[in-house]
Amino acid sequence: MSMSLSLARAVADAVLYEGYLLYPYRASSQKNQARWQFGILGPPGAAASGSGEEADMFADCLLTPGRNAAVEIHLRFLQLQGRSAEKADDDGGFTAVDELTVGAARWLSWDEAVEREVTLGPIAVAGLSGQPTVLPVEVPGGEDTEELRDASGRLAGRLVRRRRPLHAEVGLAAASDAGALVRLRVGVENVGVAETAADAACGAAGWSRQDAIAESFIGTHLLLSVQDADFLSLLEPPPNAAAAAAACGQHRCWPVLAGPEGQSDVLLVSPIILYDHPAVAPESSVALYDSTEIDEILTLRVLTLTDEEKAEARATDPRAAAIIDRCEAMSPEELQQLHGILRNPHAMDIPELHEGRGAPQDAWWTPEAEALVQPHLDAVLINGVPVARGSRVRVNPSRRADAQDLFFAGQTGRVTSVHFDVDGSTHVGLVLEQDPAADLHEGYGRSFYYSPEELEPLGPDGKEGTP
Repeated sequence: MSMSLSLARAVADAVLYEGYLLYPYRASSQKNQARWQFGILGPPGAAASGSGEEADMFADCLLTPGRNAAVEIHLRFLQLQGRSAEKADDDGGFTAVDELTVGAARWLSWDEAVEREVTLGPIAVAGLSGQPTVLPVEVPGGEDTEELRDASGRLAGRLVRRRRPLHAEVGLAAASDAGALVRLRVGVENVGVAETAADAACGAAGWSRQDAIAESFIGTHLLLSVQDADFLSLLEPPPNAAAAAAACGQHRCWPVLAGPEGQSDVLLVSPIILYDHPAVAPESSVALYDSTEIDEILTLRVLTLTDEEKAEARATDPRAAAIIDRCEAMSPEELQQLHGILRNPHAMDIPELHEGRGAPQDAWWTPEAEALVQPHLDAVLINGVPVARGSRVRVNPSRRADAQDLFFAGQTGRVTSVHFDVDGSTHVGLVLEQDPAADLHEGYGRSFYYSPEELEPLGPDGKEGTP
């Protein structure tokens, strides 16, 4: 395994378990009634019935291949594992229960998940230029039983874990692009399993949500590793590949360079939007499994759980129990480092800094300079057109924008302010014209912010031109 691939797995694991447990990690918590938020590939027909997710995902990527270029695919996902707590009956049978207590131990019926990884390849890139290559993926189902005995050794109950079989197809296709570039498309589709009587009934009556998620690939993502080739960034492609990158498509996933900065042999095809070379912050010492983790807040909140709440969380899932143990064991120093950190600030070219004397405050800020900043009056030129408060613009977010910004692509907005920061960047605040609460947001000073490069000036009639 390459060093890049090994380092990329830390981020890939965080993606894999995104949404696995939702704070505060107890089975009775309202948020935990709708888990499995990302990377869901549902069984055929589940999306159409409204009970599951679409069955497929795909992404294009660009690479510069050598003569012996080959790609290895790591398909990673979670397989649902339903855990049923069953109480032993006097007649030797068992009865399913929501909760089972044996001595000091407690278990709840709960949906767990099992990590799965399927490695395909290496596959020669040169051999992918004809018909698409389709590779089957078979994931067996199964059932495991764990007996639970009391202090005297008497059988008090059992935990039964059941998994349904899964079947997918991974598709690969390659085409020559501009110059020496190759555009590689990789996709995954949940094709379902051989239809049983139960499946036929689901198809006729519509899938239930529980059946759909039980036959879904969860947290699905891909790690692509190449030999004798390099991936190109689609977020910041080199100039000679900009047009090819713009022509690449993706469906329900987001391809980014992975591994350490400067390496280009690993690509992460993620179900959530990331930047190139994503990394887990060293301060995040506890895996919290909650989307958009805010480590300090969640950690402190875990520490405020009552003993009863902690007991329920421990009975819910072993990973929830591990969260509580790790949070309770954190030192004051570890808690303090969660409070916030500034990374990679733009260095200021200030002589006093280089001479070791420290920078005076007015080296980058003065009250007089601040008095000249008037966001409600300032303007910025966009495509030769002055844009200021009241101007109309169309939003065209860059590929490096966050998820919320991307949702508004193509919408029109009304500029509320123009801001210039100390780093020399410009930020244009606006409210969306399609938002019925736009006037309310503007009244409270709430705006969305975009760089000038992400905005297109519009005239009053909605056409490009002078606002």
